[in-house]
Amino acid sequence: MAGTWLMGAGTATAGRRPTAVLVAVHPEDGDGSGPGSETSLAELSRLADTDGLTVAEAVVQNRTRPDPATYVGSGKVDELAAVAERTHADVVIADGELSPGQVRNLEERTGVRVVDRTALILDIFAEHARTSEGRVQVELAQIAYQLPRLRGDGRALSRVGGGRMAGGAGMGVRGPGEMKLETQRRRLRQRATRLRGNVRELARRRERNRGRRARNRVPSVAITGYTNAGKSALLNRLTGADAPVQDVLFATLDPTVRRISTGDLTYTVTDTVGFVRHLPHQLVDAFRSTLEEVSGSDLVLHVVDAAAPDALEQITTVHGVLHEIGAGDVPELLVLNKIDVAPPDWVDALCRACPEAVPVSALTGEGVDRLRAELAARLGGH
Repeated sequence: MAGTWLMGAGTATAGRRPTAVLVAVHPEDGDGSGPGSETSLAELSRLADTDGLTVAEAVVQNRTRPDPATYVGSGKVDELAAVAERTHADVVIADGELSPGQVRNLEERTGVRVVDRTALILDIFAEHARTSEGRVQVELAQIAYQLPRLRGDGRALSRVGGGRMAGGAGMGVRGPGEMKLETQRRRLRQRATRLRGNVRELARRRERNRGRRARNRVPSVAITGYTNAGKSALLNRLTGADAPVQDVLFATLDPTVRRISTGDLTYTVTDTVGFVRHLPHQLVDAFRSTLEEVSGSDLVLHVVDAAAPDALEQITTVHGVLHEIGAGDVPELLVLNKIDVAPPDWVDALCRACPEAVPVSALTGEGVDRLRAELAARLGGH
């Protein structure tokens, strides 16, 4: 269920799933939608469902770029407000990152809470973080997102003092609303400082563990890929582990490390957090110590959902994040998963586009023996 961090402390839904209306700006491109626009909106709907929201409707505006004041433009806001009222929406979710001014204007025009894609992803991460490390990293990312967007109670309390309120200091000094905002900012910054200290200690501990494995000459494989590509299922199939497997986005946030022994070769396999389009930079920064499991590995096992119509776009997205965290030069083995449900012609096309990829099914085990052999061949000379 979506938390109060996303919905706001004053939002009550009487035990039901909150209702959301999606809003997106698609570049004008012939038919009114740019490449990947519909896929991005479908993914936003899936993210909302993962967070416990019921998507009632979507409003799409075709324009070159988002409007700086209202995201969709003044005329389209009226349509959005009508849809929100008709569907009794509890929240409007934008398929992009909104500025504080855009949020304020949209909320005033629609009368409901407005959030963006980044806030939605952060809320999902907060829901799925299980370990203390995961929770610390998510909270740090939330604070980084919140700080520039603090509005406090500025609507109810004056932001500017003057006269007797200012103790005779005249107009232009800080009023009670501004002072409350400063207090909130200070508390968040202090909390972030403590959390960063915790993250540094966790990073040192993780580095010691990696150093111990390196001294023992144990090769490491990091499983990565787009969210819901079947990484945890593949880990279980390869190692006999019992990592949780769910058909939801971002089911795994905390790394799971397992050992595999094949003949004389022993190596570790680590399941890491999945990626998604426009992964919030706050999350990349907060999870950097966890993602270093990928950059510090000997081989990246890049798992791709072969049944996804945008599989090649997903590969590009993952490669972008890998470069961002300094793992772009780590050797990669591409795995085309879910071939048991993917159309055969799609799998054939992907194999032609990625000739070194290994097609497998983590569910049925098809192709896994070949994958194990390929892993042994890649790591045997380590």
